[in-house]
Amino acid sequence: MAPAIATFKLRASQPENPLRSQVPLTIFAPHRILDPTVMSLSVHDFPQLWEKPTFESLLACLESLEIKPLIWNHTRRQTDIIAELENNFSHRRDVAIYLSAIVKSSLGWISNDHDRETLWELASRRISERSGRQAMGEITRRWPFAVDTRQQFELIIKEPALTGDSIGFKTWGSSYLLALQLETLASTYLFRLFDESLGEPKPRVLELGSGTGLLGLAAAATWRTHVLMSDLPNIVPNLAANAEANAKTLEGLGGSVEVGALTWGGEEDEIDQSLFGLPNQFKIILVADPLYDDAHPELLHGAIINQLAFGGEARAIVMVPKRDEATIGLLGKFKELMTAQGEAALDCLEQGELGGEDDWEANDDEEIKCWWGIFARRQI
Repeated sequence: MAPAIATFKLRASQPENPLRSQVPLTIFAPHRILDPTVMSLSVHDFPQLWEKPTFESLLACLESLEIKPLIWNHTRRQTDIIAELENNFSHRRDVAIYLSAIVKSSLGWISNDHDRETLWELASRRISERSGRQAMGEITRRWPFAVDTRQQFELIIKEPALTGDSIGFKTWGSSYLLALQLETLASTYLFRLFDESLGEPKPRVLELGSGTGLLGLAAAATWRTHVLMSDLPNIVPNLAANAEANAKTLEGLGGSVEVGALTWGGEEDEIDQSLFGLPNQFKIILVADPLYDDAHPELLHGAIINQLAFGGEARAIVMVPKRDEATIGLLGKFKELMTAQGEAALDCLEQGELGGEDDWEANDDEEIKCWWGIFARRQI
């Protein structure tokens, strides 16, 4: 299996596009990379079951084999990561065999039932960590950013276990990709909204379909402003937890967030009325990776129309990965709805593509083109 390495690099559609100047960015999926301290050990150094090791020694070994989320590193060379993973393929296989042996063993020499259950559970968890993102259960990842190319910060994002179609619990690569463009967007396409010399208050910002909240949190920190993050009611608790976990970081940078339920096309009880009850409040709307169902283009279009402020300066910034023909079709429908004739029509002021990969499914080493567009209300 190819290592889960995500590489993002710009392929802008227009030569004058300011995002084109962004340097190539490489993102590494940390949950696929073993802890270097464990890599240095041979399986033969582990407690051997035939020697009937103590509970304490087996416990220490299993704890040391945990694959912990690492910082997503965009400076380390991709070739170095690939070489490391290829060199340690045999080690990973031997570790998997060792863990399976513990699960299969009766551990009969350990008299305490609770201790045996603990070892079986830990060994099973270590196997799951090596079985891909869906099998891992809850993980926490750190995402690095820099403000004004000088001040660095990290956002800590918890992703609950992925079950069924709970796509809102996954931090998608496109969210990070768009988040890294926020500083450039503020100095170019959104310049008038952030120009302090005009004496205007900072714009109200809304993220639709926030998921785990990476993009909205990054916007609050990078733009030093208040951002409202929203998603389905069942996604909101984890979203709120991530907001709370990063509150001090945002405060130190002059940003803040609020979280509430906003179901596109939903009933009143599916929308936080205290936050989103009034229409057309937001001068900036952010959306990343929002299209998964045939109904989504129309629902997203309606949500943007309902929430985007009137006036010539308001902007909706949308990014959609073109994963397959189905997603490309949904994107086409969405753009058609957004720019259709009528009182609610918008214009796509700028658009382009960023190329990259996502740590998802079996084909996560294949490049995915991410379309982005900036929309404004049509001025008549």
